[in-house]
Amino acid sequence: MTTLVFGHKSPDTDSTGSPILWAWYLNEVKGGDAEAVLLGEPNTEAAFMLDRWDLPKPRIIAGLDAGQACVVVDTNNPAELPAAINDADVQAIIDHHKLVGGLETRGPIDITIRPLACTATIMVDLMGDDAAKMPDWAKGAALTCILSDTLEFRSPTTTPHDRAIAEDLAKDLGVSISDYAAEMFAAKSDVSAFSEAELLRMDSKAYEVGGTKFRVSVLETTAPASVLARKDALVAAMPQVAKEDGVDQVLLFVVDILNEEATLLLPNTLVKTVAEKSFSTVCGDADTVVLPGVVSRKKQIIPVLTV
Repeated sequence: MTTLVFGHKSPDTDSTGSPILWAWYLNEVKGGDAEAVLLGEPNTEAAFMLDRWDLPKPRIIAGLDAGQACVVVDTNNPAELPAAINDADVQAIIDHHKLVGGLETRGPIDITIRPLACTATIMVDLMGDDAAKMPDWAKGAALTCILSDTLEFRSPTTTPHDRAIAEDLAKDLGVSISDYAAEMFAAKSDVSAFSEAELLRMDSKAYEVGGTKFRVSVLETTAPASVLARKDALVAAMPQVAKEDGVDQVLLFVVDILNEEATLLLPNTLVKTVAEKSFSTVCGDADTVVLPGVVSRKKQIIPVLTV
């Protein structure tokens, strides 16, 4: 049986590139039969990565058959995985997020969760000496994942090890990190072709705090004004997205990569209360609030959310 390798729903760059990397490793180094797949359409930056390194877009799957062999990467949260994940044969988890719990496996499995900024960094480590065998397209995918998850080393999640791996990959490829990251972020920032509902789901995770269910959405961009110009339409789309996704409220953080700050949209009193309690700010009558230094959902948003 082919082993499916996939990340979370609403796949970002790491959840698109890391399955490709690990499927290559399982096939070419371990002699297995693996296929990288996605749980949704990749975001614009991930699509840029596929095009830049001439990679075919992995097949998108809607669900899993019972007993399907699989490897889960870049998440361990059942809410971000197919509904039938506990009926599948999960054989390994490779992740860099906090342990959530709720996954059930058929037997003991390999689990690697490390406090690094990117799943691709962990994979390079797990490959050991075999990482030198990666073709340029795989090195390019790994580099893209690391630069994306670290926001070119701006994110507080960045570790010296993430940076060292990225610099080694860039050197092997003859790529300027600053020039390449600028290309990546430009691709990520062009969201003109997406509807408001698509933007709210593009890079989002479900999270519950104090009995309230949120969809925590982040849009990382070098052109925040182009997103904030659609503020009214985004706010108008939030109730329908929340209803369809089974959450109480959508939180949208527009992350300005270059200025290293986030703007949170404030559609109602609930979100204003969350903003004030979570980030020690005062919202007043404003419909947005700027949060200086906030760029990481994993480290600076999710851990502090309070209702």
